[in-house]
Amino acid sequence: MGDRYRRYLRVEKLPSVWCPGCGNGVVVKALVQAIDALKLQRDDVVVVGGIGCSSRTPFILDFNTMHTTHGRALAFATGIKMVRPELTVITTMGDGDTAAIGGNHFIHACRRNLDITAIVFNNEIYGQTGGQAAPTTPFGKRSTTSPWGAIDPPFDLVQLALGTGASFVARATVFDFREMERILERAIAHKGFAVVEVLTPCPTYYGRLNGVRDPYEMVRVLVEETIPPRPEGTPQADGDGCPRGVPSDLVNGLKKLPTGIFRAEERPEYTELYAQLCAEQSRAYAHEPEGGLP
Repeated sequence: MGDRYRRYLRVEKLPSVWCPGCGNGVVVKALVQAIDALKLQRDDVVVVGGIGCSSRTPFILDFNTMHTTHGRALAFATGIKMVRPELTVITTMGDGDTAAIGGNHFIHACRRNLDITAIVFNNEIYGQTGGQAAPTTPFGKRSTTSPWGAIDPPFDLVQLALGTGASFVARATVFDFREMERILERAIAHKGFAVVEVLTPCPTYYGRLNGVRDPYEMVRVLVEETIPPRPEGTPQADGDGCPRGVPSDLVNGLKKLPTGIFRAEERPEYTELYAQLCAEQSRAYAHEPEGGLP
């Protein structure tokens, strides 16, 4: 990373546990470069991970970091943000961590609009725990728990975030590094709940089980199966937003996933609303009559 960015790392914890060809290190580099561009102080940043490959990120970052339980990264992050709203809070989660056991935390964090940035490393499989099918495993693709191909339609995490009310929603790939860095910078600076899904390769499990063993080939597949970002404000064409890998007869022939920023709205942020409510009630309590509030 060079001396400029090494100060954001716990170098004594390197090398990481990630496999050769894994894209997680690319996401981490984009993340620290975005934080550096925003000129945030390390003591003002909190990074929270759950369980999974991506959730090992807090181990190697020199910020305030927490390694928590499976699917609960957003629950811990919510508590931190409510108590210390001035901090910049970021979660690093996998697709299973986010949309399976952590699904309920995810949808309610979206609707509350807390000022948290949720980075979802989507490798379409459970990488750390044995290669099981995840909520994002494409239809027909193999995993250790779907050796003949997954038959569950996968979640589109962008559509899920949009539908549950996140005020900033974006998708990037590890191939489009500069675009990913730009999106992460925008997401962290956004005041409200920001979701950034990053499509990243897992050659050890997903690639090996689905005939794409070479990391280069996995990145090539990312390019082939996604739509490059469009200028913001450009309407998404028919065909955008469908789950990757679902047969055409299930989704009317729509196959590719779009990338870019899909929503960036300013709306009231939850911790500010909560502080305002507390202040109003404190003033009301101070002026209540002898018999209490009506």
